[in-house]
Amino acid sequence: MSLASNFGLLLFPSYCSSCNRNLMHYEKAICLHCQSKLPRLYLCDQQDNPVEKVFWGRIAVESATALLKMPRNGATQRLIHRLKYHDDQEVGERLGAMLGAEMLASQRMNDYDFILPVPLHPKKQHLRGYNQCDSIARGIAEAMHCSPMIGNLVRTQHTSTQTRKGRLSRWNNVSNIFWVKYPEQLEHKRVLLVDDVITTGATIEACVAALQKIEGIQVSVASLAIPA
Repeated sequence: MSLASNFGLLLFPSYCSSCNRNLMHYEKAICLHCQSKLPRLYLCDQQDNPVEKVFWGRIAVESATALLKMPRNGATQRLIHRLKYHDDQEVGERLGAMLGAEMLASQRMNDYDFILPVPLHPKKQHLRGYNQCDSIARGIAEAMHCSPMIGNLVRTQHTSTQTRKGRLSRWNNVSNIFWVKYPEQLEHKRVLLVDDVITTGATIEACVAALQKIEGIQVSVASLAIPA
């Protein structure tokens, strides 16, 4: 590392988004100590894993995985909250890169043409200023040496928050609200659909329903976390 870079870190230090300690020059967003303590799931090579079971009898996905368990008030929840509500996009990219590296090393989920983030409605994204899933998709895509496709899958209706809704209410809230602008770009492609957290899976289900209208498409699913 250059002297100028070291001086820059002294003037403008970066802090771990989990523990708030100073980051070393080789660390990004989350210190190595906190990364080592995260509750990893390692599901990529597990067929019929808990994420895949969420979608049984609902939609057909090639495979599904998540990076972390998310117990209440734990480190995962803190990091997701910073990403989602405090514009900490470096967290999304770092966790996305960790997930991408895990998938790249797997036998089942190591090859995709495009990484698609679950979209926000344009009005909500304008108010928030960002879509947290975009940064996750960028991190995964960089680790897997493929392309993020942002803006092709779109949300056509602005719905109420999914928080505290039951499974049926969540599905009624999001069904038929996603649309693919340029379906020809995804014909006969393997795509990975990315969300921050999968709970009931209603949002993912609605996205996949829109994507599976495209000829020859194969859809897998990944998220940063699932509830513990």
